[in-house]
Amino acid sequence: MTLNDTVKVIAFDADDTLWENQPYYDAAEGRFCNILSEYGVPGYIKEELFRTEMQNMAELGYGAAAFTLSMIETALRIGGETVSPAEISEIYSVGRSLLRIPAEPMSGVAGTLKKIRDSGRYRLTVVTKGNILDQERKLECSGLGKFFDHLEIVSDKTEKTYTDLLAFHSIKAPELLMVGNSFKSDIAPVLQIGSYGAYIPFHTTWQHEIVEEYDHPRLLRLTRFEDLCSVLL
Repeated sequence: MTLNDTVKVIAFDADDTLWENQPYYDAAEGRFCNILSEYGVPGYIKEELFRTEMQNMAELGYGAAAFTLSMIETALRIGGETVSPAEISEIYSVGRSLLRIPAEPMSGVAGTLKKIRDSGRYRLTVVTKGNILDQERKLECSGLGKFFDHLEIVSDKTEKTYTDLLAFHSIKAPELLMVGNSFKSDIAPVLQIGSYGAYIPFHTTWQHEIVEEYDHPRLLRLTRFEDLCSVLL
């Protein structure tokens, strides 16, 4: 499938599409389990943390701050009065470390974005979930900001998110391509509204983003970020 005669705007997910993110959260979760090891096995603690995250989603959304508050809340719930101030302080430090994710572009990302940008055929935008300050910082640290015309930081990625994006760019649904690693957030919603999705799986995925995948005429399954060149240039 080639899209160079159809697509006008390419939207890119950020975390685990442009740079690594989930591995840092996985490592933080592992440290959290170690801190609370006297209160249960890692599997139990991870389940309780995920339950807290899902309960807090509507109020806290996504990102390091939400994750940190959920860790502290989980620790207080499962540890009760026996959780020490030192343990809470250590958990806070674990969460705060996530605000220093280096956001180094993954292999092939910078070169591919440059080729697409230099072609002059497309408008490029980033559409990402998370905390505004944190996501802006990561984009700046990555050095990739120069390739994009627009940055959109949203509370969630739904069909409305993408229909609003169509309206913002004054384009029709088939003129949008969304590139990302989450089938749930980056791919399924755009397919539903009539746009294209380029799915580039990452080696680890947050439990909340795991859904049943399916094939679709407007779905591109790619192995590497560089594969975008073959369908766009």
